[in-house]
Amino acid sequence: MIDSAVAGSAPFLPVRLVVFPEFVHAAPVFPGAEELVSKLAVEIPNEHTDRIEQKAREYGIYIQTGTMLEIDRRWKGALFNTTCLIGPEGILYKYRKVNTWIPYEVHTSPHDIEGYDEPLFPVANTPIGRIGCAVCYDWLFPEAMRQLAANGAEVMIRVSAYMDPWNATSPMDWWTVINRARAIENTAYVVAANQAASLENYPPYSWSGGSQIVDFEGRLLADASPGPGQRIVVGPIDISALRHERSVRTGHHMLAHLRTEAYPIYRRHIYPPVLDESCNGHLSYEHNNVLIDRCKGEVHCEEA
Repeated sequence: MIDSAVAGSAPFLPVRLVVFPEFVHAAPVFPGAEELVSKLAVEIPNEHTDRIEQKAREYGIYIQTGTMLEIDRRWKGALFNTTCLIGPEGILYKYRKVNTWIPYEVHTSPHDIEGYDEPLFPVANTPIGRIGCAVCYDWLFPEAMRQLAANGAEVMIRVSAYMDPWNATSPMDWWTVINRARAIENTAYVVAANQAASLENYPPYSWSGGSQIVDFEGRLLADASPGPGQRIVVGPIDISALRHERSVRTGHHMLAHLRTEAYPIYRRHIYPPVLDESCNGHLSYEHNNVLIDRCKGEVHCEEA
């Protein structure tokens, strides 16, 4: 698909950034983390990232990979849902999904590892702009995208496998609502690639695709037709226009208008609660439900 994207766009716009959806390497088809680790997990870098790096060098482009189920010897017992930004110079960052889609997703959030000392929301400074990424459910937490923007991201990438009925079709269309809102809130471009698969190939959901590019005012610049199957959408990103807008505007500059002390909820810990030893280092659907129920009462607080 990289070859097709570059060749198809060559007479019109030079492709500089290619983005893939979540679970392109391997979908989490087993319910438990132990089986995922033993059958599907890989270390990074690997043969797949090596091949992508070769393509990045061949075309002089940057590629946000689909996610891989990653193990890392440094973090024993952890199973990450990880995407990499790869350029001609190699792997620029690894992003490990912080807000896993619980209760179903049994991967490890780096937030939950004691002593984790790698950036949660890395941003790469590249010749085509400052690029950061978050994965699928992360985007339903405006705080995650705000942190990416605060870290300098100008292009925010959404690597996603978002499913029906919340995806890219009416009446909900959360996909488009969230993509446009995060672009507006952070005065940033959004490049969002979504998985498109039929129910029979990836139960218990169908996945309606609808990959999009959104400008910093929330305008849709590209929008793939929804439905299973492969699509390539291309659109323009003007980093100089974005930088001018951020430097000149005083209205609707939410990053500069942010009153951080007004939100006491962020001074408290909510999720996860203190873990017991019953999960033996691996999460499960059942255990996630227990943790979520414990935290429901922590959401509301009296403002001091």
